[in-house]
Amino acid sequence: MLISSKLPNVGTTIFTVMSGLAKEYNAINLSQGFPDFGCNPKLLDLAQQQLQAGFNQYAPMQGAISLREQISVLMQNTYSATYHPETEITVTAGATQAIYTAIAAFINKGDEVIVFEPAYDCYIPAIEVHGGIVKPIHLNYPNFTIDWNEVKSTITDNTKMIIINTPHNPSGTTLTQADLQELEKLVSGKNIIVVSDEVYEHMAFDGQPHQSAARFKTLAQQSIIVSSFGKTIHATGWKIGYVAAPKELMLEFRKVHQFLVFCVNHPFQLALAEYLKDESTYKDLPKFYQAKRDYFRKLISGSRFIMEPCTGTYFQLLNYKNISNESDTDFAIRLTKEKGLASIPLSVFYTNKEQQQLLRFCFAKKDETLEKAAEIICKL
Repeated sequence: MLISSKLPNVGTTIFTVMSGLAKEYNAINLSQGFPDFGCNPKLLDLAQQQLQAGFNQYAPMQGAISLREQISVLMQNTYSATYHPETEITVTAGATQAIYTAIAAFINKGDEVIVFEPAYDCYIPAIEVHGGIVKPIHLNYPNFTIDWNEVKSTITDNTKMIIINTPHNPSGTTLTQADLQELEKLVSGKNIIVVSDEVYEHMAFDGQPHQSAARFKTLAQQSIIVSSFGKTIHATGWKIGYVAAPKELMLEFRKVHQFLVFCVNHPFQLALAEYLKDESTYKDLPKFYQAKRDYFRKLISGSRFIMEPCTGTYFQLLNYKNISNESDTDFAIRLTKEKGLASIPLSVFYTNKEQQQLLRFCFAKKDETLEKAAEIICKL
């Protein structure tokens, strides 16, 4: 049977590959971005209560109203932004589904989409499978900043979407207020939708607030904001995220959402709605992960790796140019097989597989896990 693939250049993701290698070689897994510690027992108790109470059938397509109301409160408390829970918030099966749905809802064949690289790996395949044309722009190394003049020159009459990600995976950097203001000026009055991937919204460090697109009135009117509870509550396996957008955009988003997943895990949504009433569940998160970042950086400060800036997320980039001349993929695989430590090579986040001798390490781990990993790092 002859099959014409819509994604002929796509294989198994690097996250699956490296996690598989970590398991095969019994390596410490700092590759895939998930915690190795549990979520709050209170949240598990709330989920169990909802299961036993019989909320085990379909949730509303838009999401449980109690959860959408709490998301609305969160957006107001955090960004002073008003999103109506009925018409402007939708609960999704994680952020990846939300991003795919946003692209599917608005991108047609020949539409151009600006993506900043290194870029999380779900953006480009979703654009290509819907016939969109990817316009990659490289973030400026070493601080992974955006050249807004380059963005301006890349925008054409065919530009229909710009995807931003802050705090940024994989670099661990964050966009500034000035960045969002520049973006706002560029898209204002144009038929361009911004998809703002903000899954690490509660992990901005050093006292700097997360610059959500929701903070900027004109930009927010053209933005689909995506977030993920998996990151916020330390339960990536729950696969629950959300989208906030003006009702005109949300109407189109929901047209695709209802036929892609229809709805999301009902009892867990209800548990989350109750859990989020305690605002400390998200307001305390920057302090928690900054302490993890600082501890990991202290542990590896004597190594031959060069630490790149980390102002958000739970990822730390390390430059290994003082250790090896290997490609980042070869070095990451050898580090896993021979030294027992798994990471992610940065080149996989570029369409041209750019080599910068950088590896991404996840520090959302128990202290003892970080200590064991640091011991390996410091011996290289």
